[in-house]
Amino acid sequence: MESYIMDDSVVEEQTSASEKPIVAGCGGVYMDYLATVARFPQPDEKIRSIDSKMQGGGNTGNCMTAAARLGLKPRVLSKVSNDAFGKLVIEELNGDGVDTSFMVVSDIGTTPFTYVIVDREKNTRTCINSPGYPPLSPQELPDGIVTKILDGAKLLYLDGRLADTALLLAEEAKRKRIPILIDAEPKRAGLDELLQFADYVVCSAEFPQVWTGFPTFPGALTQIAIKLPNLKFVIVTLGASGCVMLERMSHCLSDLELFDVNTEYELLLKRSFQATGEPTAISSEVRLFKQTASNGETVEFPGRLVIGTAEKIPPSELVDTTGAGDAFIAAVLYSLCTQMNLEKMLAFGAIVAGANCRALGARGGLPYYHDSKLISFLDAL
Repeated sequence: MESYIMDDSVVEEQTSASEKPIVAGCGGVYMDYLATVARFPQPDEKIRSIDSKMQGGGNTGNCMTAAARLGLKPRVLSKVSNDAFGKLVIEELNGDGVDTSFMVVSDIGTTPFTYVIVDREKNTRTCINSPGYPPLSPQELPDGIVTKILDGAKLLYLDGRLADTALLLAEEAKRKRIPILIDAEPKRAGLDELLQFADYVVCSAEFPQVWTGFPTFPGALTQIAIKLPNLKFVIVTLGASGCVMLERMSHCLSDLELFDVNTEYELLLKRSFQATGEPTAISSEVRLFKQTASNGETVEFPGRLVIGTAEKIPPSELVDTTGAGDAFIAAVLYSLCTQMNLEKMLAFGAIVAGANCRALGARGGLPYYHDSKLISFLDAL
């Protein structure tokens, strides 16, 4: 039997006038088992951890937690079981100010969880996920939930999981003219259809070439933008190497000079290597980018490339990169809700992600809006 917890008074309060923008999120909400090891074990080897922790996880859970700490008012739709893990997951989200009244809680099955192994020697993290069972089905959603979670929302965030439910939300968001940001990591069932609704995409380093089949990274970015007609920008996160953004521009094509996107990217990359100090963003001029694929297909796209540098974290301060991408996306959500300049948005994202790398777990180091390193960004709004 499924139970659904929702207090109409909470929804009414959240849709009233407030200084905190509302964002809705749908996707993975898990429990994480974290173990830090001096080095990753060999097959059949027994080793000891040097640190361990149990903490909420999942892309959507992490991102909504980070968004709440930055000052947004997040709502989350996902599914957990009415077991010990499920109760802890919801309790932790509530404690950070995330509205969990839209969560589906099942009296049967298990809450999803992930083993996370943090390797201090190589600064890597390995995730082994155990999906929740049974998975969320649209048939479990109470009447009106898709509309209610979006009431008053400024943005919808989707991490590509729970594809059938996410598609219902995307369709309703488009009807309500609510922008949609999609976190695209690996290719998933239903992701292609979901991406057609995207206004903004943030993805992993491998995704552009895997998804488009284009041989070069910059060319794959242009192809993403062409395949997704509603897209305003795509950002690729590159860990310690920062990020790259391709922004669609609406300039008249006849006014733009034709440039090879690969050449422009290499020039920007050289400029980014010279950047020192705090995270910053290096932008190209608005161009008509050209890219020729190995099959001879030529793609032209009006836009600009922007490279965002990462925070340079001293090795002594780097603890765990788990959830850094989720923290970055939360900063993007905040920036979009508050109409922050896009170059400043990338620097802001780097600061938020960098803060989270200084503690164990996907949420351990997530900064709050009153953090001294964030004040210059938030005061400028």
